[in-house]
Amino acid sequence: MTTQTFLTRALILAPLTLGSLAGLMATDLVLPAVPEFPELLETTPARAQLVLASFIGGIMGGLLIFGGLATRFNRAAFLIFGFVGFGVSSWVCGQLTTIEPLIAMRFVQGMFAAVPALIAPGVIRQIFSEVGATRALGALGSLEALAPAIGPIIGAWLLALGGWTLSFDVLAVISLVLAGLTFLVARSIPKQEESARSGRYLSLLSSPVYLRYALSQAFVLGGMLIFVLAAPAMIQYALGGTLNDFIAMQVTGVACFMVASNVTGFFVKRFGAESMIWFGSAMCTVSAVGLLGLALVPEVDPIWVVILFAPFNAGLGFRGPPGFLRAVIAGAGNDERAASLMILAIFAVTSIGTAALAGVVEQGLFYVCLVVVALEVSALLLLWRLPRLSLPD
Repeated sequence: MTTQTFLTRALILAPLTLGSLAGLMATDLVLPAVPEFPELLETTPARAQLVLASFIGGIMGGLLIFGGLATRFNRAAFLIFGFVGFGVSSWVCGQLTTIEPLIAMRFVQGMFAAVPALIAPGVIRQIFSEVGATRALGALGSLEALAPAIGPIIGAWLLALGGWTLSFDVLAVISLVLAGLTFLVARSIPKQEESARSGRYLSLLSSPVYLRYALSQAFVLGGMLIFVLAAPAMIQYALGGTLNDFIAMQVTGVACFMVASNVTGFFVKRFGAESMIWFGSAMCTVSAVGLLGLALVPEVDPIWVVILFAPFNAGLGFRGPPGFLRAVIAGAGNDERAASLMILAIFAVTSIGTAALAGVVEQGLFYVCLVVVALEVSALLLLWRLPRLSLPD
């Protein structure tokens, strides 16, 4: 941990936090405009959806490629490179008038959007103690959890104010401002440890300690995201609910996650990181089993989904920050690769699970919950069987 004043830490965290949020918002801001793309860009609804899919694909590509490249360059310089690339690609997206170039440029935009997300955990690890870093990651996670909720609302307002290109222009301006802020605090951003420069993805994949934390994190969070992505169809078609039921589920879940993630630093200090990782994982598993049991009950009121899913979000809030941090620590200084590989695993679990369940979500909760329970139990097995970090708890 480096010695930093409170103000210096705040200035370092500002571009990292706002940059991560801008990357997440890049999907949500454009979401309200997607239904208009077939008419505006003379395309089909299916191709319009690729504007969203290509961005997610770009993030995954950016995590893999930039996760390796970031260790070869100064962190501040690479972060500025990411912000400038994101800003320029966002501006270009707003200038395009046909769908194919927009899809391609969204992939590029997604790649640059990954840069702050893969750099932030390592920087946070170096400027805080473990308890302080847990709190910082919890606060960052809380802000990121708000993006899917408020992004479409802001996007709809921007769409009404200036058309579909305005959201891209706003992202471009924000990114270039963040590049300037990063330049001003560049000397305060800690450099990578020497071990990161010689690290490889293979060393992480062969480390059972790293896999313990990274894969369990991917299974827990991936299981939750799979359920969230399937929930609108399950609630509407299988349970006879409405979009309002899904919104209630999300608002309740985000609130539970925010509270838990912001108090987990206190509990880590009192009970230890490992205890909170186990507790949060067990809480997610119990919630998933409860939802699976609900799937066996005929004539289910959607309110029970809201109630039973809430502990899942709280459990993720308890285990998420310490689990993420310990995965980065387990990377042995290979922070950027450790963070990028873990986030990539989360995307992979979510994408594979969502695709596999696409044909059965309208049949009800059972198959989705069965997969989610399997993922949560697998996370517990990883925590049980693989070796933990040898750190004071």
